[in-house]
Amino acid sequence: MYTPYRIETWGCEMTHKLAAITIATLLSQGAWAQGNAAQTGAISVPTVTLAAAQSGASTQFDGVIEAVRQSTVAAQVPGNIVERLVKAGDAVKAGQVMMRIDSRDTQAALEVRQAEVAQAQAQLENARQQWERSQALRAQGFISAAALDSAQAQWKAAQATVAAAQAGRNQAALAKGYTNIVAPFDGLVLSTMAEVGDLAGPGRPVLTLYSPQAMRAVVQVPASQSDALKSAKQVSVETAQGWVLPAKVVSLPGTDPVSQTVEWRLDLPKEVKGMLPGQTVRVRWTGVDAATGATTSQPITVPASAILRRGELSAVYVVRDGRFVLQSVRTGPASGSAPVTVWSGIQAGDRIAADAVRAGLAGATPQAQ
Repeated sequence: MYTPYRIETWGCEMTHKLAAITIATLLSQGAWAQGNAAQTGAISVPTVTLAAAQSGASTQFDGVIEAVRQSTVAAQVPGNIVERLVKAGDAVKAGQVMMRIDSRDTQAALEVRQAEVAQAQAQLENARQQWERSQALRAQGFISAAALDSAQAQWKAAQATVAAAQAGRNQAALAKGYTNIVAPFDGLVLSTMAEVGDLAGPGRPVLTLYSPQAMRAVVQVPASQSDALKSAKQVSVETAQGWVLPAKVVSLPGTDPVSQTVEWRLDLPKEVKGMLPGQTVRVRWTGVDAATGATTSQPITVPASAILRRGELSAVYVVRDGRFVLQSVRTGPASGSAPVTVWSGIQAGDRIAADAVRAGLAGATPQAQ
């Protein structure tokens, strides 16, 4: 048997306990939310709205730095590479030996040619003496004119044989000289494509050499815009030292049949330093006639503190739906706290964080405008 009163009492006790737990949970959640809200509100990051810089109409393309004087040195004789005397980055002088190829085969061939020269010279001496004797005998009437002519022909043939043997010896000596791969001019080694033990062959590249004194920017311009860009008032190249005017601008007359682009070459002034082959640069045509239909763009300038840099990558925090979103950008060279020019990744009208470091903190929100 059971007592209803006791059941009712037990149910009331359980109800009171559940209510207490619920209230405690709500209070704890409210306290957490209140603390989190306080923390979130403490990180309010100022923002700036971007506007295009005031500049003339311009068109820009990416270019690549290359040396005006660059050579890919190749082997001219077959053989194993037995010695590599330079590495990438080394400075070399014209005529300096950079690699050596096994010369035993070429040395043996040279010795054979030298022996052939000695044999031909001995035959020439014998033919000369025979010709001189024949002349004396003919004067005394002991031999016929035909015998004299034969002796003369043998002497001339011996002379030709010596000349041929000497030419063969010179060729063998030249081939032996090719076992030493030398620098064609003063410069720097850009890269090496062969190591000790590799088999070299005629025409196989072994290293690349360039002269750092003269550099240029090479740009592939769409063929549809190449003629229009020729009307630009100014062409400049973005370097580590800022925008510079090239010493010479050349537009090649041909069009690539695959990419349908025209190659432009812009020689940089000699005073521009620090440019390396393969480096990407920006080339700008300003003052393009609007009637030509060339595309135009305007740079955007942002505070230096708005740029977040990680190695070679640059980014800004853009406001999207009331929160910060990291956006990669392409920037111009930075100089201390001076404003930075941004060429791509954002556009006029975007709202970005003025302080990229604070915008990256947890709970950071855009400051109300």
